Amino acid sequence: MFSAIARVFRTPDLRRKIAFTLAIIALYRLGAHVPAPFVDFPNVQSCLDQSAGTEGLLSLVNLFSGGALLQLSIFALGVMPYITATIITQLLRVVIPHFETLYKEGQAGQAKLTQYTRYLTIALALLQSTTLVTVARSGQLFGITGVPECEQLLTNDVWWAQLLMIITMTAGTGLIMWFAELVTERGIGNGMSLLIFTSIAAAFPASMWAIWQSKGFEVFLLVLAVGVLVVALVVFVEQSQRRIPVQYAKRMVGRRTYGGTNTYIPIKVNMAGVVPVIFASSLLYIPALIAQFNQPQAGEEVPAWVSWIQLYLVRGDHPLYMALYFFLIVGFTYFYVAITFNPVEVADNMKKYGGFIPGIRAGRPTAEYLDYVLTRITLPGSIYLGLIALLPLIALVTVQANQNFPFGGASILIIVGVGLETVKQIDAQLQQRHYEGLLR
Repeated sequence: MFSAIARVFRTPDLRRKIAFTLAIIALYRLGAHVPAPFVDFPNVQSCLDQSAGTEGLLSLVNLFSGGALLQLSIFALGVMPYITATIITQLLRVVIPHFETLYKEGQAGQAKLTQYTRYLTIALALLQSTTLVTVARSGQLFGITGVPECEQLLTNDVWWAQLLMIITMTAGTGLIMWFAELVTERGIGNGMSLLIFTSIAAAFPASMWAIWQSKGFEVFLLVLAVGVLVVALVVFVEQSQRRIPVQYAKRMVGRRTYGGTNTYIPIKVNMAGVVPVIFASSLLYIPALIAQFNQPQAGEEVPAWVSWIQLYLVRGDHPLYMALYFFLIVGFTYFYVAITFNPVEVADNMKKYGGFIPGIRAGRPTAEYLDYVLTRITLPGSIYLGLIALLPLIALVTVQANQNFPFGGASILIIVGVGLETVKQIDAQLQQRHYEGLLR
């Protein structure tokens, strides 16, 4: 193992790529701590110390920004606008035929889709930064009432100061997008995935230290043991796949023979990744957001429906919230897999090139078989996603540590997934140069 790592750093090209990636990551983390213009940094830090954390979608955005959201830094929005834009572009392929045509055109069409994603990212960043500045100006960002510091997060709240903050945060999102593309082109791994990995991993030491200080060494060891088991489970499931055998018939083109090979279609147990968790968190946050904007004035009675939402759909320690969250994740997993994997298209491509599944006729029977396998294998994958996402909520009920529980939800799925993919890319590049990879 150590000799393989030494080979990585002895390879000049690989060493240069890793150094470039680390330099970009360092710049990204530096920007996460640089406050935006007209932000009262001491007041923000004071409110962070008093705050117990955030709930729902806001906590997810703060997680993906590496804590930069609540610090109101120039990178406050993090990678969330890009993630949202990418998901919207994928969903629009189903609705808009032009997007599906571009996707099938190959590299040129996908480059055009990437350009649309960039434009949509900037538009979403503009919208989200406006919302964030408005919430910060109103003093409701941390949800703390009666504390003057948390109601005065900005040193100047005139319109031009707010406009400058919005432009700065939007430009920060564009800079993050550029960083990610630089890493993809000149570094190791997928740039955007690595930046998300960095944001989440940066919060792990502070989360574990907070658990140690608040709950003691015994609970800390228990959380650590649970974390090791969860990581092992996630690695096992993320690597699990159903391999459907495919044979290609021999065909003569001129004097040459093509085909006659055996391969397989890998169908992963978790084909949806972390997207269903993001969808479910976003949808569950909507009722809480509506209730927040319908709070009564001083002296007025709270409406019954607002009280019901605050009781059942705001905090994650209620069984109804957990059940809704779990079933939404299961439903969104099936929805997203149905969008991203088209059995009819795969069957048509196999038929076009002379491929067939042994025992299954080409064409429609192949598509039906693929759909049958996909439906059955998505069930354990969706249940696995739901259980992993519930871990922070279970931690909230048992040890009151949901905000400081790092081993669960979207965070552990991204950490393990990106880590595995990056190691595979380093391994592949080592094999190209030394005929011996990082892994054995």
